Amino acid sequence: MIDITWLGHSFFQLKLPGGEVLLLDPWTGNPKFPSGHSFPRVDAILVSHGHFDHTASVAALAGESGAKVVGIYEVCQYFKSQGVAEIAPMNKGGSQMVAGVNVTMTHALHSSGVEDENGRLVYAGDAAGYVLRFSDGRALYFAGDTAVFSDMALIERLYKPELAILPIGDLFTMGPEEAALACEMLKPERVIPMHYGTFDALTGTPEALAERIRNAAGARVWTLTPGQPVSW
Repeated sequence: MIDITWLGHSFFQLKLPGGEVLLLDPWTGNPKFPSGHSFPRVDAILVSHGHFDHTASVAALAGESGAKVVGIYEVCQYFKSQGVAEIAPMNKGGSQMVAGVNVTMTHALHSSGVEDENGRLVYAGDAAGYVLRFSDGRALYFAGDTAVFSDMALIERLYKPELAILPIGDLFTMGPEEAALACEMLKPERVIPMHYGTFDALTGTPEALAERIRNAAGARVWTLTPGQPVSW
């Protein structure tokens, strides 16, 4: 079993049966980050794109743990310039083994940039998502920030993810209506909503997603509580 902990916004912690820990889009400053949560071990940090609400804690956590940072080439080079010792750059369509997991980078429909120390926006490559294939054969699709796009059907055809983690907040990503269409194409058994409720402007809700997919996509909406791990 894999322990999945939502840490607010788009920040997730995955703990594998062998003890390896992967973090996705870490931002410990988000309003829903559980107070007192700590990271005694981190093996890898996966970054979907450069925006602050997905990268703000990358350098600090990598420095404290020695974790390898995985991301598109440009964002990895940025973190290398910030003192991150271990990077594992890749690009869309490519795969590599990270902490015992086969990681494939997929497309995402979004922008990407990192603010430097002077507040200037630095190019950070394309936004991306990931498919994680675990040793038991199951696959998890982490969409990152994205709109719905028709090539999600190719992600289903190629990787057949049993679990999808999708943004639903609207405004900066797709909302529940678009996420329901994404579920129709991806055909996961379960979908975990993310990137909602962090701020008032992110109005999408898991209930709205569940209502839209009930008679169409067939996926079960799995709503997590920040800081409370679930087993998958």
